[in-house]
Amino acid sequence: MGKMRWVSLLLATMMLLITACNVNMGEEKKPQPTDNKPGTETEVKAGTQKVVFWHAMGGANTKVVDQLVANFNESQDKVQVEAVYQGNYDDLLSKLKASMGTNDGPSVVQMYEIGSRFMIDSKLIKPMQDFIDTDKWDVSQLESNISGYYTFDNKLYSMPFNTSNPILYYNKDLFKDAGLDPENPPKTFEELKEAADTISKKGKAVGANFAIYGWFMEQLFANQGAEYVNNGNGRDGLATESLVNTEAGVKVLTWWKDLIDTKAANNLGRKTDDSKKAFSAGQVAMILDSTAALKGLVDSSTGKFEVGTAFLPKPADAKDGGVIVGGASLWMMNNRPDEEQKAAWEFIKFLTSPSQQAYWHINTGYFPITTKAYEEESVKENLKKFPQFQTAIDQLHQTKLNKATQGAVMGVFPEARQIVEGAIEEVLNNKKSPQQALDDAAKEITSKIQDYNRTVK
Repeated sequence: MGKMRWVSLLLATMMLLITACNVNMGEEKKPQPTDNKPGTETEVKAGTQKVVFWHAMGGANTKVVDQLVANFNESQDKVQVEAVYQGNYDDLLSKLKASMGTNDGPSVVQMYEIGSRFMIDSKLIKPMQDFIDTDKWDVSQLESNISGYYTFDNKLYSMPFNTSNPILYYNKDLFKDAGLDPENPPKTFEELKEAADTISKKGKAVGANFAIYGWFMEQLFANQGAEYVNNGNGRDGLATESLVNTEAGVKVLTWWKDLIDTKAANNLGRKTDDSKKAFSAGQVAMILDSTAALKGLVDSSTGKFEVGTAFLPKPADAKDGGVIVGGASLWMMNNRPDEEQKAAWEFIKFLTSPSQQAYWHINTGYFPITTKAYEEESVKENLKKFPQFQTAIDQLHQTKLNKATQGAVMGVFPEARQIVEGAIEEVLNNKKSPQQALDDAAKEITSKIQDYNRTVK
């Protein structure tokens, strides 16, 4: 079978497996993408190399991306980058598939972190490590707990771009009103249950709400030092089995259901926006959400209550663990001419510079991917304005990088998230026990992983 035919078959198979799950990492609602119609492309100056950058950053973040691109284009006269918003992550993946076999695809594409295994298996990309080695670029300037996710077999396959992790947000005023110490937020499942009980019984608000979001389950596994799929979380070899039904998963769902059953927490469904709205309205005292949501939550509470932030909770007897980075990274497409790839690499290096990372962080709430960005005065000033973000920085830096915190990889991750969300709903709605729901989810995910693996062997 020819290479292009094989890749097309793989892409077609994956598009059947990947359903329309819109990954929410705290971004604002997305505007409609602009089609690449004649007349909409950026006019390229004579003598410059054009680079096309496809991305999925909507809302206010589109303007931030456009500004980064403008900064690069103004910084030199040899390369001109055109940024094209392609809709949400799934829309972008669909358009990438449609560009196969044509000259209409991007030079560089942003892809969500759970699409990493697929991007590697697609044979469509050139590892970022190739450019790093040729250029002798210092990879140690990257945050190791961020670059670790995108590193496979000691190769950095893509460049981190928008990065977040989940933290606990809590209403300090409701803590005070319930007689709790607002400067000592809960650190464990057990402490969170006790605080949520106390607040709920006070009657002014519900103690907690967690959106039914598969990302949270993945994070609560990693925070216990537990792997999500076999074969070293899919990093020692292709994952062949889901581990979502192991002890770590049962602990999470047993605890979560107990919070609901005792009215220490409520269930508002899958949308993180609903959870955030309830928190901002003072209706719930604690929620889990992305660090990228921090500015919005602080701004929406101004004049009403003080927002506190804390590390993601874990069982009191949990092993060493931490959080996994979420978000997306930049992938170099291998079907573009060498000069175009080299030009795209210059753009990617520019994006990693401390000043550009500082601008990105301040205007979006995503982490800087380079450590020196924290030395920028603008970042220091932003931390004074939003001291809650120090929690996220400390949590990232205190995470021990291991197979659990490096993050699971599997070719059917988007669909696996939806299956896990369905299992959580079954438990919270009293349809199945935690063990049964997770057993069924693990069986279904494992079957889909194995179907996927057959397409890449």
